[in-house]
Order: sequence, then structure tokens, then C-alpha cells
Amino acid sequence: MSPLSGQALRHCHHLLNILHSTVYFSPDFDRELSGRGLDDPMGRYLAGRSAALGRVGPGVVTATFYSFQHGMVARHLPAVWHRVSPEEALAARLRAADNTLRRVLGEEAVSSRAMRDAAGLALRAAEAGIRPGRPLYAAHADQPVPREPHLALWYAATLLREHRGDSHVAALGAAGLDGLEALVSHSAGDDGMPREVVMTKRGWTAEDWSAAEDRLRERGLMTADGSLTEEGRRMRLALEDDTDRRDRAPYQHLGEQEVAELTALTADFVRAAGTSGAFPAELEGFFLGAVDKTELRS
Repeated sequence: MSPLSGQALRHCHHLLNILHSTVYFSPDFDRELSGRGLDDPMGRYLAGRSAALGRVGPGVVTATFYSFQHGMVARHLPAVWHRVSPEEALAARLRAADNTLRRVLGEEAVSSRAMRDAAGLALRAAEAGIRPGRPLYAAHADQPVPREPHLALWYAATLLREHRGDSHVAALGAAGLDGLEALVSHSAGDDGMPREVVMTKRGWTAEDWSAAEDRLRERGLMTADGSLTEEGRRMRLALEDDTDRRDRAPYQHLGEQEVAELTALTADFVRAAGTSGAFPAELEGFFLGAVDKTELRS
């Protein structure tokens, strides 16, 4: 079997990650956990995403999430586990995914042949993930597969998101970037998330951000105006290439034709979710631009 291009597997992952992320922008998960006394959005996010690891403390989450400020994490963990157990948080997140996908995709899409096909392909890819060195992927892979196709697709998208995330953390460490430097350099790139979206949500201050920019300048990776130098752009491209190499197994397991099929099916679902207002206005361009790239390739 010939190797897949990094661009093909990266594009497929990006669309699956967007589909997974609909739950983070939905009121459903907030409603599920705010009723348990978790009033802070970051507390709910940390509980939902880390629950598969068990009743962990802030050190484990800071290590595995990588780009979150430890003090912010420690304000929420392990305290959240006094209000909701990891098992309850996982069940709440799955219920939220069910409600969200039914609302933003519609019942016809949720029960469609396309949904069943996408779920089957995504699960086959996810089962080929590599557990060693990938704690978040491995923890989620221990969870049962939901029976309904739309939830099976969301679950598989979660596995593939965390597999790439764990792979990316390894690549960042090899490149000598700490978590905040990774955020700053990514935001400075052409396709990066806006600073105002990621900085405070992950617990960083403007002073933290500026200090990371200074460290990147000292390495010749960032200019005085906060954009990437040519060396910085090469570094980011090399990071993505290294991540592609570490994240290749699930997509290579499917092969080129089935990766293309999964990409096209997921793009349709992401487009429908965007039309239904699933994403915040400030992120619509970032997310739906991935659908545009799919259309350009078709």
C-alpha cells in the first residue's frame, strides 16, 4: 500500500476534529454539568475532556493537554470530581453530543446511510491508532463504542482528534517548544487560531504571551511585529510534517480511497453544522474554510 500524503490525512483529521468540536460550542454540555454545580466553562471543559483518564489531578492534565496554564488547571482539578465523577462526566458529554448533532445536522442526516458509512470508516481508522505514548487516545479507546451511528462517528472523531493531539505534543517536545510557545507560534501562522480565542481560555495572561513571543524572537522564529520569520514558518511546517508521520497509522489503515470518502462525508456534515449555526461567528471562517478546501479538491 502506497503511503498517504500528509495533506490528505491532515485534511481528513481537521474535518473530523471540527465535527467533534461542535459539542464545545453547544449549550448542551454546559446544561448537563452546570446542574451539578460546575458553573465555570473551563471547569466543565476540563472535566469532560479529562474524564477518560479517571479521577486525575492537575499535573496529569497539564502534562497531557500541554498548552494549558497549570495554575488555571489546578483551580478546577481535582475539585470538579467532588461534584461529578469521571463516569458521570463522560455520560454527560455523550448525551450532549447526541443532542447537539441531532439539532445541528437534523434527524434525517443522523439516521442516514451517509452517517452509517462515515461512522464505519472512522471507527476502522480509529481502531488502528497506536496507544503507547498517546495517553488521551489510549484512555478514550478504553471507552465503549456507542451503538447509534452518529454517536459512533463522534466517538471515533474524538479518538482520532486525541491521537493526533498526542502525536503533536510529541512533535512539539522534540522541537523544543513549550505549550505556550506552541500556541503563540500557531496563532502567528496564516491558518492559526486568533490569539484572543485561545489565550485567556487556556489560562494565559498578556504578559505570559509577550514573554513567549520574546523567547521565540531569541530563537529567530518571530519578528518584532509578532509574525513568524521564514525560519519560524519552516519550523511550523516541519512540526506538521512530523505530526503527520506520528499520526499516520489510522489513515494508512483505511487507504487513500476510503480516506477520501470519509473526508467528503465529514465535510458534508460540517457544512450542515455550520449552516445551522454550530460555530461561533469569530470561528466560522476558521472551521468552514476546511470545507472550502474539500470542494476545491473535488
